[in-house]
Amino acid sequence: MQPQDVAQRPRPAHGPAAGRIVDVEQAEAALVEHYPRLVRLAYLVLPPGLGRGRRVLTAHALAQRALPRGRASAPVIPAQSTGRDGDPGYAYVRLQVVRSALEAGRPLRPTAWPRRAQLPPLLPQVWGLRLFPRPGGADELALDQHLSTLAGPARAAYVLRGLEKLPDGEVRKVLTEAGVKNVGAALNEADAVPAARYALLDSPEFDACTLQARPTDLMRRRRHIRAALAAAAALAVCGALVALPGDGWGPDGAAAPAYAQNPAAEAALDPGRLIKVSPSAWKTSPRLDFSVWPARGALTGDTALLRRALAVWARPGETVRVSATPETPSGGPAGPPHLLYAGEVDTARVVILYDGLRIARYAEPKDGTAGAALDFARVDGATRAESGALVLGRADGNVRYLTAPWITSAGERDLSKPGAGVMDLTLTDGITSPQASPATRTGTCTTWNVLQVTDADGSQLLTDLGELVPARLTTGRPSSTKRATGAEALSTWAPFACSLADVRGQGVRTVNAWAYARQSLPDGSGAASWVCTRAETWRGDGSRVLAQFRTPGGLFGAAVAKAGDVPACGPRAPHVLAGVLWKSQGGTWYLLAAGDRGTRSVRASGGVSGSAQGNLLTVKAEQGAEASLKGTLADGTTVDGLG
Repeated sequence: MQPQDVAQRPRPAHGPAAGRIVDVEQAEAALVEHYPRLVRLAYLVLPPGLGRGRRVLTAHALAQRALPRGRASAPVIPAQSTGRDGDPGYAYVRLQVVRSALEAGRPLRPTAWPRRAQLPPLLPQVWGLRLFPRPGGADELALDQHLSTLAGPARAAYVLRGLEKLPDGEVRKVLTEAGVKNVGAALNEADAVPAARYALLDSPEFDACTLQARPTDLMRRRRHIRAALAAAAALAVCGALVALPGDGWGPDGAAAPAYAQNPAAEAALDPGRLIKVSPSAWKTSPRLDFSVWPARGALTGDTALLRRALAVWARPGETVRVSATPETPSGGPAGPPHLLYAGEVDTARVVILYDGLRIARYAEPKDGTAGAALDFARVDGATRAESGALVLGRADGNVRYLTAPWITSAGERDLSKPGAGVMDLTLTDGITSPQASPATRTGTCTTWNVLQVTDADGSQLLTDLGELVPARLTTGRPSSTKRATGAEALSTWAPFACSLADVRGQGVRTVNAWAYARQSLPDGSGAASWVCTRAETWRGDGSRVLAQFRTPGGLFGAAVAKAGDVPACGPRAPHVLAGVLWKSQGGTWYLLAAGDRGTRSVRASGGVSGSAQGNLLTVKAEQGAEASLKGTLADGTTVDGLG
């Protein structure tokens, strides 16, 4: 259930919408007479995530707590089903059951006291047995799974329609009285479950009064009894430790309390089981990626720090700042992860871990754990070129990198100034000296500093885009990209370096710049260049394509068209077509359009009409005119203008 779907304070059952007065005896009579139906109603509305056993006990508890403390107003909502018509007592207890079942699905909030329905029921309790309804058939299972995908108010709407046979107008009244804010959205969401399944709501699958019993885990029960005796003996000592001053006194630091005892999860959180690769493993490994990085840093033996990092990864506390690249899961590791780094960086202690899918970076202040941060980035399928460096830390507008063990040197380069050369960076145990970072810079962009790393295969450029893993820069036709360190590649990138700001924080893996056309300007002032930049992400979707245009002598290019999640300018569709309205020195406006060399003709329609053979089009236009572009390739395939 989404928290916003239910009001923070449910409406009382009185006021303008109130009906007749209901006393305790009348409500009790309705509750006793219709008890199985009310329990079934609560069972169906409760969130399925509670599990069948807890849902059974909670449903009984909610039904039994539906009685008023004294005389109360019944809502003006008739009981529609046979045997309950016009019974204000039944209308009252049904409303209380729906309201408390919706409250039970609301998440606990650290800033507010939990409501009684949100906590496990004190009564009824069954010791030594697990109770659950009789299993139904495939149809009932499918309905239960479908209902589990609905928010709480939508489940309640569906059940009131199907079980209680209430029309939508009466369902609206019940949900409004129960404290649902957006009743219309709940009804619309409930429409996703076919009304043909209403009859299944009366199935034994959802009867929380006709139950099966099974024993609980007998061995676990025996262990729990022994553990309870041991815990009682240690309670006094633990109570004294709770009162100790200072921040982060516990071994898990800023982590939330443990909520499960799972052997696999415990193994993943044991610092003694962290994978630490030999410093020379990469030299003989058949592949080079993050899995062969050795553990580096002065604190790789600090068991307490590593335990805190693993515990926070598994269950970050309320004060931990958690960030992740788009569509990157932030749950705990499935098994013991690789330790890549543990040490002090500027004013923080930093731990970097790798689980085969993600890089996780844990950072805490040197003087405690308040303000701890946890960052995630996807790196699945990383190649040697893409696993050359990680962001170790950022401070005062600078960034430090931890480089791969096969990196032999590192330097800083201004991508916007190809002739400026490379400034060497010091490498100490794989850690670079600080360099200027463009990731968090605001204001007008005039420079873009990148990291140049060198290994046995040559050099390549990496850029900080505000994430843990810097993006790799390449140039060339999408089907045959190359490293962006040559003179021609640097010249291609220079006017368009600042366009990298458009893809900050998007989980970018690589960015390629492809100079796909040059076009002579109609006023004879020279030739303009067309460049397509495409950013690919680690997750596959979310790519960003920019068509950029630069006039002769211009320091920077201009993005004239952009699109997301399109194949254009990529290896699957290495073609692109874009246009721009351009004003000549004499004041005449033109539509300039260019496709790649595979384009055999270009046609403009709409606000500007014209066509040309080849991949270039120049047509006079009016200021502000809008046109649609379409190109034809050599094989007859058509290409639409980007954006």
